[in-house]
Amino acid sequence: DDQIERERASQRLSGGCCALAAVYLMGKFYVANAGDSRAIIIRNGEIIPMSREFTPETERQRLQFLAFLRPELLGKEFTHLEFPRRIQPKELGKKMLYRDQNMNGWAYKKIEEDDLKFPLIYGEGKKARVMATIGVTRGLGDHDLKVFSSNIHIKPFLSCFPEVRVYDLTQYEHCPDDVLVLGTDGLWDVTDDKEVASVVMEVLTSYEPNDPCRYTMVAQELVVQSRGVLKERGWRLANDKLGSGDDISVFVIPLGGPGNYT
Repeated sequence: DDQIERERASQRLSGGCCALAAVYLMGKFYVANAGDSRAIIIRNGEIIPMSREFTPETERQRLQFLAFLRPELLGKEFTHLEFPRRIQPKELGKKMLYRDQNMNGWAYKKIEEDDLKFPLIYGEGKKARVMATIGVTRGLGDHDLKVFSSNIHIKPFLSCFPEVRVYDLTQYEHCPDDVLVLGTDGLWDVTDDKEVASVVMEVLTSYEPNDPCRYTMVAQELVVQSRGVLKERGWRLANDKLGSGDDISVFVIPLGGPGNYT
C-alpha cells in the first residue's frame, strides 16, 4: 500500500484493488484477505471458511469508531450514527432507532439537527457504501479517492491490513478431491459456498484422480456458471437470475492426493 502511494505520481496511476493471498509454508496454508474476495477449503465434502469479506456492513463498528474519534474526517457532511433509513427534516424532535460504534443492537434517540447529515454507512448488502462512494473497506491503493464533488478523502477509513487464517495440512489425510478455492467477489455474488462445493465435486468426479487438468476445469466451470449465458435480457444463470456483472477470477488448489502438481 505504501509502494502504491509512492508510485502513484511517477506512474500516473490511481485507483485500488482488493487482495487475497494463499501461502504454503512448512505444512501450513496461510490465507490473508484484505477486501471482499473469499477463500474456502472443501475437505471430504465439508466446507471450511478461510476468510471473511470486509465491507461497510461487516466493519461498521470499526468505521464508526474512527469517525467518532476523528469527526473532522466527516467533513461536516456525514454523521457516524446509523439509522434504519434517511431522516427527513420534518422528523426533528421525534424518536427513531439508531446505533453507534458501541452497539450491536438498536436503541431510540431524539432526532437532532446533526442527525440529518448523510450517514457514514448507507445501504444494505452489495449496495452498502462508505460515504456513498465505496463498497469495500480493506484493500490496496485508493489514496486519492474522494467523495463525489467534495474534498473529503475516504482513504482514512480504508485499511490495507489483512486478516490471516491458518490451516494445518499435517492434521488431516487429504484426498485428491480436497481443494482450496480462491475467488473474487464476482463469483460469490451469485454463487454460495454450497453451490461452489457442488460444482467442485461434480467436475472432479468426471476426471481421473491423478489428472492435474481437473482443477483447472473446476475453476473454468465456476467462472462459466457464475457469468451465465448471454440472452436478450442480459447474462443469465441456469435459474434465469442475473449472472455476475463483476470480474470473476478463480483458483482451485489441490490439498493432497497422488502426484506432484505445479
